[in-house]
Amino acid sequence: MGVMETVETLRVPGPWTVAQRDELPDDGKRYEVIDGVLLVNAAPRPAHQGVLVSLAILLRTAAPEHLKVHVAPLDVVLADDTVVEPDVLVARAADFSDLNLPGPPLLAVEVLSPSTRSVDLVLKKERYERAGIAGYWLVDPAELVLTVHELRDGQYVEVARVTADETWSTQVPFPVTITPRDLRY
Repeated sequence: MGVMETVETLRVPGPWTVAQRDELPDDGKRYEVIDGVLLVNAAPRPAHQGVLVSLAILLRTAAPEHLKVHVAPLDVVLADDTVVEPDVLVARAADFSDLNLPGPPLLAVEVLSPSTRSVDLVLKKERYERAGIAGYWLVDPAELVLTVHELRDGQYVEVARVTADETWSTQVPFPVTITPRDLRY
């Protein structure tokens, strides 16, 4: 079985299942499986984690009680051959099991990093779209830009690209206002 490297993310062809991923050692790496391909990621950098924490706090503060905001690592099982760990996610509290989120969240957010950029922009976007995740946000911590996609007729449509000093408000999945510069940790 060959291994291909894209920056710092390793792609290990499969087919892999969620059950096989669950048997891997707990070695501090992030293991995700998308359509049977194992992705191995290094730990995120401080700038990535700072944006993630700031956004999660903002969303959690605004979220209604029946919705929960979680951060990675938390497994989202989309199929027997797909388990992902969005950096931030929003889902109905009732949808979580004791172990994971067994199905799509309402919102998945990925904070871009050099090691995961191509995976987040292409592979995860396509898989989240296919899973029917209503909202997919990307945050670039280097540029402090938020890109917002919403599912319309089964396809993601970019509905906003918010630069560092701009302020954007949404009602989906709940009312919240974001200025990307404020996400800097």
